[in-house]
Amino acid sequence: MNTCLQPVYFKSANMQEFNEQLKILTSLLDKEAYFLEPVPLGSEIPADADAVVFPQLVGEAYREVHEMKKITLPILIITSEFGTVAMWDWEIITFLRSERLKPFAPYDLKMTKAICRALSLKRDMLTSKFLVFQDNPGEGMQASIFKRFFWWEEECVRRMKEKFGIEIVKKSFKKLASDAKALPDDEARAVLKQWDIPAEGVTLRAFNSAVKMYMAVKNELLQDERIKGVGTNCLNESAFSDTTPCMTWNMLYEEMGIMWACEGDILSLLSKYLIHKTTQAPTVMSNLYPFLMGETATKHERIDRFPDIENFDNHILVGHCGYFACMPKSFATDWTLKPKVLGIVDDNATAIDARYPIGDVTIAQLHPTLGKLLVIEGTLKEYIQYPGSDCRNGALIEVSDGRKLMSSMYSHHGIIIPGHLKTELEVMSNVMNIELEVL
Repeated sequence: MNTCLQPVYFKSANMQEFNEQLKILTSLLDKEAYFLEPVPLGSEIPADADAVVFPQLVGEAYREVHEMKKITLPILIITSEFGTVAMWDWEIITFLRSERLKPFAPYDLKMTKAICRALSLKRDMLTSKFLVFQDNPGEGMQASIFKRFFWWEEECVRRMKEKFGIEIVKKSFKKLASDAKALPDDEARAVLKQWDIPAEGVTLRAFNSAVKMYMAVKNELLQDERIKGVGTNCLNESAFSDTTPCMTWNMLYEEMGIMWACEGDILSLLSKYLIHKTTQAPTVMSNLYPFLMGETATKHERIDRFPDIENFDNHILVGHCGYFACMPKSFATDWTLKPKVLGIVDDNATAIDARYPIGDVTIAQLHPTLGKLLVIEGTLKEYIQYPGSDCRNGALIEVSDGRKLMSSMYSHHGIIIPGHLKTELEVMSNVMNIELEVL
């Protein structure tokens, strides 16, 4: 999935230098982009191009800005041999911006690659689908909570299609669970032998059920290669299934690169998909419990209290389905499949106990309008265990201003990424025409 770039040159360009720079870019971006034959400024741009790239700027740009304004595609300026903008071009870029052009002028090769990935993703989403298994969302377990969520509204589906082109396909979770249960145990055991799944306390029956769910979902995915993400209403409608899809999401990502939506949350799935495919960083969803929420949060997790620590107001407990987050094994420093924790799922179900590395993290949330992305940089300080609770292994994240966080959050679901990725997310947001809101 490479982006298609149209190289453009000025009439007064030094074509030897231009061609040398284009050759360098072709090598540096061989996994992110392919280049069409160069054309002079003012030429018609082919319909299959995702963006225009200027491998060389010259003073003619000041005099030909009217021609540059006719370009309707994104403009990339990558003029150094290192795959970035050359510092000698700042004057021209400043002039172009004063003329209301918005060229991308990356100062780091990682940014350049992220721009290319975002451009190709933007095109690919126009024909992509997310598959969600659900029947009557909000009518099952914990109905008083689940009836409130935007991701089950048709308005959410409409906005995703209108903004990005992604189509939401809905199928029956009840039927999926029935199909999974009907698969033979010996087939499930044969599949399991092909995988290295660290586990603790998981019965053979629980393993079989988890693998059967993977097999059933995979059968659905193989029917349509345009499906890039999948989810089930696994908690609210858990009565349909004798398992949870946690191991399924691990296996499908590791095998096919499929992103997943816990609880059928297509808004979080979209957020993860945008972020992961652009940055290539590990990306998971989890519940955010700011310490300032007090008993509202602790009661839900069935814990006595938050720990008494310095800068109490600036801390968040992060946990989902008993552990930090559902994630593929390749994302984690530690990863173990364990028996279920939550009371609302089948006793035969499983959950993933996994960890990110201690250190810098970024929390992100996509606004319901799909026009803004909230970005919060913080620090994952430690993991904390509450035996017998619904938080057997959660993460403590410290942010700079907990009270500002409380007035800024869009959802109780947050996307967690290792490292501070504000710059990368700004690049992605600019390509996708999303406003960045930074805490």
